[in-house]
Amino acid sequence: MVVSTNKKPAANLESNRQPKQHQKHNHYGFQDFFSFHPDTGIVTDWNQGRNTLTSEDFIIGLVEGLEEEVGSAASVIMYTIGCEWGTKDAEFFKKWFEKEYQRDIRQANLMFLLETWWWPFTAQGWGRWEVDLSDRKHGFMFINLFDSAVARTLGDVGKPVCYIYAGLFAGFFTCLVNKQLSCIELQCYSMGETYCKFLLGSQDRIDAAAFWQNEGATARDIQQRLEVGERLR
Repeated sequence: MVVSTNKKPAANLESNRQPKQHQKHNHYGFQDFFSFHPDTGIVTDWNQGRNTLTSEDFIIGLVEGLEEEVGSAASVIMYTIGCEWGTKDAEFFKKWFEKEYQRDIRQANLMFLLETWWWPFTAQGWGRWEVDLSDRKHGFMFINLFDSAVARTLGDVGKPVCYIYAGLFAGFFTCLVNKQLSCIELQCYSMGETYCKFLLGSQDRIDAAAFWQNEGATARDIQQRLEVGERLR
């Protein structure tokens, strides 16, 4: 993997990705997905996107630098960055998915679509995920994230730290379903949990979850309240 501990490359930030036609689809292996060019120092991925390897110190510096400059607003900035990233990536993903698989994105199996989108993030060190669609009929869904690059790097700090992931999910799914969605992290590896858990849904549900979370509710408590249709009064 691109990401590992012990101060080796810890995360991968993409930019200027351009789609490219390929003759095969089974490219989901490290050696197939990445191309290293030692003569120029450039790393590109399967979709001809230029990749940058960063250390864990970069993540620590980014988070701590923002907190020093803007205080509690750092979480909002990270979330906003994630939203913009997710929106742009959704636009790019739609183009290359339809070109590579020769089908409209709306005709694809949803889980295949989502796994196809997230696999490059796993390869780049952003962690594995599980998408729980069982509550989709109620207008929300949960995402479990394992091995978050941000949470793993910052360690147990007693609070959620994966705001950029929450923004990424909100931006991508908003673009995917053409409906404004928001996202909140309900539990985090940095709170001593074994994995991070996110709630994706409309703003009123996110506001309710945030209120209950501040009142001390666990992720399971919040899920149960949402499933029975409880709302803020």
